[in-house]
Amino acid sequence: MKLLTIELGSGATKAALWSDDGLVALGAARIEAEHPRPGWVEEDPEAWWTSTISACDALPADERRAIDAVGFSARRETFAVVTTAGEPIGPAIASSDRRAGDDVSALGVDFQVLTGVVPDAGTVAAKLAWMRRAEPERLEGPRWILGPRGLVAFRLTGRAIIDTSVASRTGLLALDGAGLEGAELLPEVVASTAVVGGSLPEPSAALGIPPETPVIAGAGDRACEVLGVAATDARPLVLWDAAATSVSVPVGHVPPAIPGIVVTRGALGGYVMEADLSPAGSALSWLAQLAGRRPEDLAAEADAVDAGAAGLLALAWFGGARAPWWEPRAGLTFAGLSAAHTTAHLARALVEGVAFDAVRCLDRTSPNVVELALAGEGASMPLWRHVLAGAANRQVVARRHRGAASVGAAIIAGRAIGLELDPDRLNPVADREHPFDSDVVAYANLRMRHEMVARATIGGIAGH
Repeated sequence: MKLLTIELGSGATKAALWSDDGLVALGAARIEAEHPRPGWVEEDPEAWWTSTISACDALPADERRAIDAVGFSARRETFAVVTTAGEPIGPAIASSDRRAGDDVSALGVDFQVLTGVVPDAGTVAAKLAWMRRAEPERLEGPRWILGPRGLVAFRLTGRAIIDTSVASRTGLLALDGAGLEGAELLPEVVASTAVVGGSLPEPSAALGIPPETPVIAGAGDRACEVLGVAATDARPLVLWDAAATSVSVPVGHVPPAIPGIVVTRGALGGYVMEADLSPAGSALSWLAQLAGRRPEDLAAEADAVDAGAAGLLALAWFGGARAPWWEPRAGLTFAGLSAAHTTAHLARALVEGVAFDAVRCLDRTSPNVVELALAGEGASMPLWRHVLAGAANRQVVARRHRGAASVGAAIIAGRAIGLELDPDRLNPVADREHPFDSDVVAYANLRMRHEMVARATIGGIAGH
């Protein structure tokens, strides 16, 4: 068995070859974003296809010629408006774009209860509300909205689709699947395991794969990631990457609406409770750049600092407070800073602030946590593993491959062609760490103080 997975992520496209025994080869190509105005983040939709070609070119040609299927992991709140022939109309709006802040109110007071999606400027429904107001001509005539996976799958097969896991994150569908305003712009909604079609000759040649290779719909990144680390409600996924930090909890039923927590469809059934935090990796990189250090070196220095960062607290809200707060006007804040603190203390406090927000979200979504499954860059960062284990007072588990989304995409693609792939075989556990007793005690006390500072900060912003 050989599978090709294509992970269309923020900043890069990754192509991976998988066999029954795990990862065979990995290739990647960058995707550059543009910022034409403050808060605007755009991409060239053509770059989604060209980066896929480049990422596949980095894989062994003989291995590509022997694949049995193509699967996907996809971003969910990045989209381009395209004609029904698949031609993009203007630039794509990226998931991190904030232009629709003034249009969130148009979504209505019951939006989260109805859709499971927290109303926010990054939501597809809000961005479409902005477009109907500011650029209505882009929506005139026969149109679809396609994300990166949707456009690449269309190029490969000639069929426009969106799977249920991604469709449920747009805010254009109710939790029961009923269409809401803007749903007419969605292409055909299919199961994550659906075979979209066989790959056409010309795009097959561009990727170096056999023509008529089955192309599987795949799923959104979070739905793939929980599969890739074998997450459960007792073993939630905690992701730390440069562009995203999140807590994801798979559940078997629609949970009650929880303020600040998103609910989306799972790839293989059920639902995923999601808490998207501010991008911790970006915040640490920013601090490292100010200090003239590499992020990994600064993180190593911070790991040598005692828990609590000598009394320094950080509200790690780089680019706005997200789950569980959802206050876009909040910013990265340090409290208790003195001349005795070094950049290592700042870095330690920043990572601790991320962990406290993650634990707040775990308290809301997964009260029976036994251990935490790690993914992303943070899985290989000792500082993050130590801090999170201490703050949550739980064992943390890191697997061999940080890119859990690609692992999940392989599991979904395998299921579609009749193969039951074991995540423990594709992505075996590489490390288990228990919390230090001293950290558990320190963080139990510090968290109450952090909660007071966070609530006072949010309350002060809301009061003005």
